[in-house]
Amino acid sequence: MKKVAILVNGGDAPGLNPVIRAITKTAENNGIECYGFIDGFQGLLDNNYIRLDGQKVSAGLIDKGGSIIGSSLNTIIFHYKVTNPDGSVEYKDLSDKCIQNIKDDGFDCLFTLGGDSTQKSARDLAIRGVNVIGVPKTIDNDVACTDITFGYETAVAVATDAIDRLHTTAETHHRVMVLEVMGRFAGWIALGAAVAGGADVALIPEIPYDINKVVEAINKRNNAGKKFSIVVVSEGAMPKNGEASTYEANIGEGTGIVTKFAGAGDRVAKEIEKYTGMVTRCTTLGYLQRGGSPVAYDRILSSKYGARAMELAMAGKFGVLTIYKNGKIDDISLEDVVGNNKKIGAVEGGTKDSNVRLVTMDDELVKTARDLGICLGD
Repeated sequence: MKKVAILVNGGDAPGLNPVIRAITKTAENNGIECYGFIDGFQGLLDNNYIRLDGQKVSAGLIDKGGSIIGSSLNTIIFHYKVTNPDGSVEYKDLSDKCIQNIKDDGFDCLFTLGGDSTQKSARDLAIRGVNVIGVPKTIDNDVACTDITFGYETAVAVATDAIDRLHTTAETHHRVMVLEVMGRFAGWIALGAAVAGGADVALIPEIPYDINKVVEAINKRNNAGKKFSIVVVSEGAMPKNGEASTYEANIGEGTGIVTKFAGAGDRVAKEIEKYTGMVTRCTTLGYLQRGGSPVAYDRILSSKYGARAMELAMAGKFGVLTIYKNGKIDDISLEDVVGNNKKIGAVEGGTKDSNVRLVTMDDELVKTARDLGICLGD
């Protein structure tokens, strides 16, 4: 083991830089050169990278948000959008070029920091002979096979702070305040923030909601003299017999048109106001959840993940994802992480074949929410 490289894919998350720091410092302390591909898979495709070990750029990362080496927003190297000279567009598998870059550069291991789509690409590279080790990153906390991903605790802390602030406005003006948080397919942020912030309603993708149940819960509080309510809505929440609020968007080179989530909170707010007669306002927290410094928990977790990833590389154990399971850092095969999503190049998350970690009805967090009287819309 002489040279290793790191890349980040997908949306930024608090804890990315501490992971990069942990991998780099562990490598440096063992005489191994460490590099970072700029802007993730795009950097791998362009063979654009910088050295990290022993460099000034790698200093002071433990509390720094974002990623010093950037990130690719779902650049799919197995299905890359290419515009031909005649203006026509087609999708090509450019993974061979990426693999050749890794060989030519002499990298003995590639660390992939990302969520379910990222680790699917990592698994596909592993099948083609690349030494890959994944690290689970997403504030949504929905990567399979691990109990927690770095970035989640910070996102919940930010959402909880928002609820605390909305409480004062709601109580002062006797309003219903709706907070929309991230969580396309999994409601971990909404549920965690609702419990931590003392919300009255939490709507998550795993439980299609009945707006009548929500209205009933708010009216019950109102009749009891509690003239305000706090509602937390995951962006992927959907009504019974309905669909999530989405739109089609172009998010960059190499990707094309993708489905984005937006508007769930506004939809719920309008219906609450219509059926309760109470003034209802929606706040969409958006990118505030994934920016800024990581909380102490995420700094520690990220450091553990990064150090363990480098330990695995030195031990020659590849094709795995570092995970946190039953209170300790461990690892698991990327084959188990991707589940039934076996087709090479099929990296879109949230499909029926994707192995996304969802909130289950027997989870302690669900039980706690119900015990506290939080309405889950069912």
